[in-house]
Amino acid sequence: MIKKIGVLTSGGDSPGMNACIRAVVRTALYHNIEVIGFLRGYEGLIDNTYLELKPESVSGIIHKGGTILKTARSERFRTDNGIEQAAKTITKNNLNGLVVIGGDGSFKGASVLSKHVGLPIIGCAGTIDNDLVGTDFTIGYDTAINTVIEALDKIRDTAESHDRIFVVEVMGRDAGLIALRSAIASGAEALLVPELRHDMENLVSKIKNWRSTKSSKIIVVAEGDQSGGAFKVAEIIKKQCPEFDLRVSVLGHIQRGGNPTCMERVNASIVGFNAVKAIMVGRKNEMVGIIDKKVHFTSFEKAIKHHKKLNPDFEEIIEILSS
Repeated sequence: MIKKIGVLTSGGDSPGMNACIRAVVRTALYHNIEVIGFLRGYEGLIDNTYLELKPESVSGIIHKGGTILKTARSERFRTDNGIEQAAKTITKNNLNGLVVIGGDGSFKGASVLSKHVGLPIIGCAGTIDNDLVGTDFTIGYDTAINTVIEALDKIRDTAESHDRIFVVEVMGRDAGLIALRSAIASGAEALLVPELRHDMENLVSKIKNWRSTKSSKIIVVAEGDQSGGAFKVAEIIKKQCPEFDLRVSVLGHIQRGGNPTCMERVNASIVGFNAVKAIMVGRKNEMVGIIDKKVHFTSFEKAIKHHKKLNPDFEEIIEILSS
């Protein structure tokens, strides 16, 4: 019998986490399961700091970005002592299950914790990077790319007005999926991401031909790109194309915030609902996601060790449509 479960949000915040928390809490309470929410991710699990979550606790949060449970990247949880303390907290609170909302690092932590406790742990993929296997879209990704597109549309207005090149850096230290889709949707002229090798000489050659064909030029760069980021890319271009007016814009943490999109709220609700149902039927050490509009479960080990590959067709799409 599942009588009591815990929920936490860990790692970087992402829009839609609150919608997922709401779904977890309301689904559990509907089935007469008590819910407590640990504060600041694994830090709260170590320190036994939590909130008792009732219907009113999650009222009016589905449209809010961030997370009401706060979040953190816990260095203490990387130690044996930290994991032992977290396990003691689980025992002390008589938990029968735990829902972890987070990304790659959060699920690695959940996988380690599962070896110290016997209760089911289910993950909900909450990260703007969309870099986990086992779901088409992670919680936060759709909102993040819409935020980027809105910013790129505004940047293009001033780029056209001044006949400028803009090198725009977006988040993506290890994965370029934010850069990829936002580049296509905004009509960017070039894309630089960690997963794809590119020739800067070829890029510079293309740029030199832009003056006669384009009134604005946008280059989208993921922060983890092999060239070294937007400022480094701009430096290379400026040296070889001194005649161009060039600017750098780093969008930064604006990509993490904001009200979640409709798609985000729906997907987060579906995932949170199914996380509780999974615990009730005895599933454990799995991430719940949505693939081809169907709920799908993936082991933590597979989800965290196999990052998504970029669709090679997308690079060709950008190349042709930006010409």
